[in-house]
Amino acid sequence: MAFSYLQAHLQTRREDALLRQRHLITHATAREITVAGKHYLNFASNDYLGFAEQPSSLLHTQALGSHSSPLVTGYQQSQHQLERYLCEQLGYQSALLFNSGFSANSSVLKALFQDKATAQNSAIFQDKLNHASLIDGALHSQAAMVRFSHNDTRHLTSRLEKSTAKNKLIISEGVFSMDGDHAPIATLRDIANSYNAWLMIDDAHGFGVLGENGLGSCEQIKPELLVITFGKAVASSGACVLASKEVIDYLLQFNRDYIYSTGMSPLVAELTLTRLQQIRSETGSQKRQQLADNISYFKLLATQHSLAVMPSTSAIQPIVLGCAEHTLAVANTLKEAGIWLTAIRPPTVPFNTSRLRITLTAAHTKADIECLLAALVNAL
Repeated sequence: MAFSYLQAHLQTRREDALLRQRHLITHATAREITVAGKHYLNFASNDYLGFAEQPSSLLHTQALGSHSSPLVTGYQQSQHQLERYLCEQLGYQSALLFNSGFSANSSVLKALFQDKATAQNSAIFQDKLNHASLIDGALHSQAAMVRFSHNDTRHLTSRLEKSTAKNKLIISEGVFSMDGDHAPIATLRDIANSYNAWLMIDDAHGFGVLGENGLGSCEQIKPELLVITFGKAVASSGACVLASKEVIDYLLQFNRDYIYSTGMSPLVAELTLTRLQQIRSETGSQKRQQLADNISYFKLLATQHSLAVMPSTSAIQPIVLGCAEHTLAVANTLKEAGIWLTAIRPPTVPFNTSRLRITLTAAHTKADIECLLAALVNAL
């Protein structure tokens, strides 16, 4: 029977405790979530600063849709203002808005190496734990992809030394989404300079949270390509690619995702700009400090209870359990105790590294964190 493999593959996923399912959320903030009528403390949100629940007022834009591609009539004043603000704050010449971080990451790589003749003399050097969007983009480009061990700059250097490629692009995340650790961006910048390579950073989980002004992992060090997303600390949606005018002009010619997609909603663009201004304000600074305090308090309690949390100083605090079935069972036990967090399983993470991915936010209270630790100790 045609397509009979669908049922077989689903059954295999089910038997391996890897079947993915959606949950209908009826209410959610950075601190609380309601699923199927039951209330939980939410430790799975990427709304790190707790901005999503704060109301935003619109001053000008009323249009929900941009109606067409940005190259037709879909590039409007609100999108332009958002791009210019980001360029001014982050120190870049030009920028492009995308409707998702996945689209931004993957399409940039496909576009940069779309020319076969150029790609034959090009190589992309990726951290092995980079996001799926970066891996997919490289795999669908015409360039060679070379992967180096996670945050291992010596391994990266050895890979670069062996490469004969003329065009070399090093890619890393600023904060890694499943481990919560930081990339050694200053060292990566130096290595890129030494090997006449470009550096690209996906700072989805660092932007808004890190840096003196909340500008992320690259507040002081500028890669040639910087991708930031608005769906985490900014509590909005979409993404932006920042680079030189020449790079952005090139993407305008060859980035198929950008050329053939309807532009970002003007409404979303204006709301996002308002949120970015809040992040740069005293309120944003206070929220970053509250998040830092919550991370420190969680790590203190975890140490006191001898919980094997990965060495992360970010809002992402994973506990690796290994077995997918066991990890899922523990997550379900936590749900029974009123704690909502995610069991991360392959293929999102490598096999035998299934984990509880705990995310902390500025909205959590000390009592919330104490409740989480008590539930974890009981479940584990």
